Amino acid sequence: MSQDSAAYAGLDMLAAGVLVADAQGGIRYANAAAEHLLDTSLKALSRQSLTTLFANPAELSALCAQALATPTADFRQDLVLERAGRDPLHVHATVSAPQGGEELVVELRENVQQLKLDREERLLDQSQANKELIRNLAHEIKNPLGGIRGAAQLLELELPPLHLAQLREYTQVIIKEADRLQTLVDRLLAPHRRPHIVGDVNIHEVLERVRSLILAEFPQGLTIRRDYDASLPEFRGDKEQLIQTVLNIAHNAAQALSARIAQGDAEIVLRTRVARQVTLAKVRYGLALDLHIIDNGPGISPQIRDHIFYPLVSGRDGGSGLGLTLAQTFVHQHQGVIECESRPGCTDFRILLPLP
Repeated sequence: MSQDSAAYAGLDMLAAGVLVADAQGGIRYANAAAEHLLDTSLKALSRQSLTTLFANPAELSALCAQALATPTADFRQDLVLERAGRDPLHVHATVSAPQGGEELVVELRENVQQLKLDREERLLDQSQANKELIRNLAHEIKNPLGGIRGAAQLLELELPPLHLAQLREYTQVIIKEADRLQTLVDRLLAPHRRPHIVGDVNIHEVLERVRSLILAEFPQGLTIRRDYDASLPEFRGDKEQLIQTVLNIAHNAAQALSARIAQGDAEIVLRTRVARQVTLAKVRYGLALDLHIIDNGPGISPQIRDHIFYPLVSGRDGGSGLGLTLAQTFVHQHQGVIECESRPGCTDFRILLPLP
């Protein structure tokens, strides 16, 4: 172990990444958390300086200059540090210059909240783009479908009587498939057609309605456990849309639990809590509804986990892939967000909605 490594070994106990540099910015030491955060070994870091480590060092260099000028103070700032060929780092940086300004200590804490906000913004933009694409595509499909169905009906009327039964089978296939596609198109357009009817909503009434519907369809082998926070206030929203949102998620969960239902140990948990100081779609709310729909099923396939809210993406044979898309649309119409974490044995859909 080098002399510097021995002197700073205690920094390895810290969860935050810490870089120690000389007054010119040359890196002398990096603790284990910094190596992990920067995905670079101490040996490689020691050959660099604070100005060469990042592609945009100006703000960090300014903090270092302030610290060197005032060794008795700490200087803090949220930074986005860019690195060649890697994702940018969102960090809260604290820079100080102990030892009378002879060295710099740079503490980097990953800014989880900023990462979350950026991820939500990307998901919202992506969701909006998908909705516009699907809506435009549905409108383009709708008109030709009517023409295809009408032409098949006219053709059926002109069929020769001798072969009517045999040929009618083909025209009926065209008509029925056109009707099936029309139904799909109508479901794609449904969220944009139905008016948003706002009233006072008690979320537990919504959950009890969903619970009764799911248990009516799956009366054996499935337990739906309530875990409610009775202190939650009512809020303004569209009750029918929220029922449909929770029902789509819970129904998907029940279908994914088919094996466990057969064993008799399938469980869905409906959990409500209050979340405080929550940022939703760049707006800060003092209170929010924190709703979880949790099942003990096999989990969502990794191949579709990042795309489950996309239209026409389904993890089940015969699924339309519209249930979660519709749920996401309704949640967004309530200025909320919906997210999912899944692993074998636990899938957790979380809905955050602003409260008054």
